[in-house]
Amino acid sequence: MERNDRMSMMAEIPVYQVLLRMSLPMMISFFIQAMYNIVDSIFVAQISENAFTAVSLAFPMQQIVTAIAVGTATGVSAVWSRNMGIGRKDKASEAIRTMTAMSLIFTAVFILLGIFASGPLFRYQTDVKEIAEMGTVYLTINWVFSCGTIFGKYYERLLVSGGRAMLSMAAMASGAVFNLIFDPLLIFGLGPFPELGIAGAAYATVFGQIFSVFVAIFLNMRYNEAVRQDMLRPAFHPAAAAAILRVGMPSIITIGLSSLTSFFINQILLLYSTTATAVYGVWMKLQNFCYMPTFGLNNGIVPILSYNYGQKRLDRVKQSMNLAVFGNGILICALMVILELIPGLILTLFNAGPQMRELGMVCLRACVISLPFGMVSMILATSMQALDHSRYAMVINLLRQCILLIGCFGLISLLTHSQKLIWLAVPVAELITFGLSLVLNRRFRRNLGI
Repeated sequence: MERNDRMSMMAEIPVYQVLLRMSLPMMISFFIQAMYNIVDSIFVAQISENAFTAVSLAFPMQQIVTAIAVGTATGVSAVWSRNMGIGRKDKASEAIRTMTAMSLIFTAVFILLGIFASGPLFRYQTDVKEIAEMGTVYLTINWVFSCGTIFGKYYERLLVSGGRAMLSMAAMASGAVFNLIFDPLLIFGLGPFPELGIAGAAYATVFGQIFSVFVAIFLNMRYNEAVRQDMLRPAFHPAAAAAILRVGMPSIITIGLSSLTSFFINQILLLYSTTATAVYGVWMKLQNFCYMPTFGLNNGIVPILSYNYGQKRLDRVKQSMNLAVFGNGILICALMVILELIPGLILTLFNAGPQMRELGMVCLRACVISLPFGMVSMILATSMQALDHSRYAMVINLLRQCILLIGCFGLISLLTHSQKLIWLAVPVAELITFGLSLVLNRRFRRNLGI
């Protein structure tokens, strides 16, 4: 009865209430996660600028794991919720078991990549020996222990889909707290812990993620009756895998293209200096932090949209989308104003020297303007993918995360040869994508009759 009540609330209680219940804990969770990512980088920056540059160059490749984890978790959440909404519990069960099998496969692939590909990738990016060596260590550890990210996103999303968003927040927060405690201990060798430097930062991160996996497993087994029989029993069903990937592919492409884009943009910035790459690393961390509420909102809204779409409650679908854009818009605009006022303080936290500080002030003030436009594009794309319009979402994500951003960086660099004007590429790309998102959103709503 409790499980049915939690599922039916998505179609019965007022939309703003269910959106808050499902999304607010996830928004807080993602904020916490972003905080420990930033704190991790701040600790690394105290080692040296080269250490921070190494982490910045590793970040796009770390995001490949996140892309697959978030995308497939989004896919299984939508497929499971939709099948539960129409009473196909057998298909919902197949989706859960297939996702478990897929997670094991992804983990094995990244273990191999960590062992064999980390070094060559870093040596390709830079000929600064210290940066390449530290980056290889950091990336190898993150890829070899990628199971924490892959299974963590999956099991946390199961809690959200089962109406247990607060428990998902608890699982994610547990990993963040673990990381915050062990980061300084392992990086600087405090107390009985060895001084591991950049390797300590990597171990604190991956062990924190693995800790949150065990917490999420316990919470699912204890409180999420709908999935407990299937989540630890892998079985591959091709039709279920195809359905998961069909829904999740736009998210995979969104984050994956962001990773690929960062890689290419780093190559452009390295033509100017390693300091420019470090500054871009600060912006990526800051952008990731600012968009975490949007990521949390998107995590919460997917099962709401999918369930109500399965129930033919299109009025609630429309209300959910409108509230998501309006509510998150207020928060993201407030963040934009605050960040425009304190770029110097942010750079001080990252131990910026005079050259990095001068360039960073220009970068941050230009880039934060893009935040509201990017937020709208992200929410609209997620809504489209949750409601069987993944092709529209793919177009938005492909342009926003790759083609327009790389194109703008390359074109402005070619025309100006200025490492200060080049940062205008970020707001220009987001503004163009925003306009296209509004056009596709109008067509998408007309197709659904909302």
